[in-house]
Amino acid sequence: MVVFENGQPKKSDYRKFKIKSTEGKPDDFKSMREAVSRRYRDKDMPDLIIIDGGKGQLSSVMAEFDLMGIENQDIVSLAKRLEEVFKPNQSKPVIFPVSSNALYFFQRIRDEAHRFAITYHRQLRGKASLKSVLDDIKGLSEKNKKILLTKYPSIEVISKLELVELEAVITTRGANAVYEFMRKKQ
Repeated sequence: MVVFENGQPKKSDYRKFKIKSTEGKPDDFKSMREAVSRRYRDKDMPDLIIIDGGKGQLSSVMAEFDLMGIENQDIVSLAKRLEEVFKPNQSKPVIFPVSSNALYFFQRIRDEAHRFAITYHRQLRGKASLKSVLDDIKGLSEKNKKILLTKYPSIEVISKLELVELEAVITTRGANAVYEFMRKKQ
């Protein structure tokens, strides 16, 4: 979610939502509803909400607002295909002239939301690729994980170390945790 104030991005109010309701299978409508319910629960409402999407996305947000008891909120959706702007309870879109400043502003907000979301998803993918089996060991500190991953070439090598070898490089508590964990895995 991005926020613009007086026509400018207000990055301190940007928010990232790790969507929980659709884990395993993407569902744009369900994701919109979850983000909206989390963002606008007991919060001040903005002057205008712009939804990235078409009539379906707008309808799902409006349904969530109905459940939350939010009424009379100015909201539109911007569908990328033809740059159509949809308003609630209106079947026909508003079509701005291509050279319209209003359309340009909507596009600028949408493009900033896309940039922000893509950056967040890249961060999540990067973190996921850095996970290792060592992350699952209770009692092994981040510092000790880093020492092991720096000193040894692979998890396979670490899994074959004897307790005394582990204690030579990390704390006794960490060494015991790794040793017990790896023995249970074998």
